[in-house]
Amino acid sequence: MVLVREPGQAEVDPGKARARRRVLEVALGIAVPLVLILWWQLAVQQKWIDSRIYPAPQTIIEDGWQRLVDGKLWPDIWATLKRVVPGFLLGSLAGYAVGLLTGSMPLVRAALEPMLDALYVVPKLALLPIFLLMFGLGETPQIVLIAVTVFFLIWIQTMAAVLAVPEGYREAATVFGAGRWQMYRHILIPASLPPVVVGLRLASGVAVLVVVAAEGLASPNNDGLGYLIFNAKTIFDNRAMYVGIIVVAIVGVLFSELVRFIGRMLTPWAPEHRGPGGA
Repeated sequence: MVLVREPGQAEVDPGKARARRRVLEVALGIAVPLVLILWWQLAVQQKWIDSRIYPAPQTIIEDGWQRLVDGKLWPDIWATLKRVVPGFLLGSLAGYAVGLLTGSMPLVRAALEPMLDALYVVPKLALLPIFLLMFGLGETPQIVLIAVTVFFLIWIQTMAAVLAVPEGYREAATVFGAGRWQMYRHILIPASLPPVVVGLRLASGVAVLVVVAAEGLASPNNDGLGYLIFNAKTIFDNRAMYVGIIVVAIVGVLFSELVRFIGRMLTPWAPEHRGPGGA
């Protein structure tokens, strides 16, 4: 007896199968949080939970929309962004540069890695009082705090990526007469960028977390989403507190997706850009 295997739908029309899978993934991504929100709304209406502590989602959305219309929310969003973006850029550039050096030069790694490892484990928010003493009460301490936080994440990711470059690539470049700059340009930088982009996405989320915490502790102008959240908690304005938390989540997701988009533009050769499973 001969068994004949009929090709599946994914084999007959892989493009259609991928599109169907993508629709399913998007639907699940929307359905799960929507169900949780509806359950929350129902729990408040049925008085299963205290609405003074957990306001209904409808109430939170109405309050947030009113703050947007009145223009009360935009200054806090802008204040947070003007701290997190410069800090993220400074920390990323510095972390990538130092990561390239420590990953490619054993002597530099031997000189810097022990000290940087020791500083890495220090909670970054614990450094905020030091930065306040060094730079005063303006915007600089918070920008520096974000930069330092991002620096360590990108430094570790970059150094690990450079060390993971196969030795054969370096040897081949040397055989063809590549100098130090050409080694960086054609071998180390292209090979290290894709994993570094992953680190940048992680660092973007951590940067938002740090700036919110820093604003809650010491906002220079009593503004920012962190200040909104912690101040609302102090005066028991739970609606405003939840509005701030939701806006932080939205800002964090958009920032991470922006970093992801830029990373994909910078690394078209990365594996995720090829084949049916590309993101």
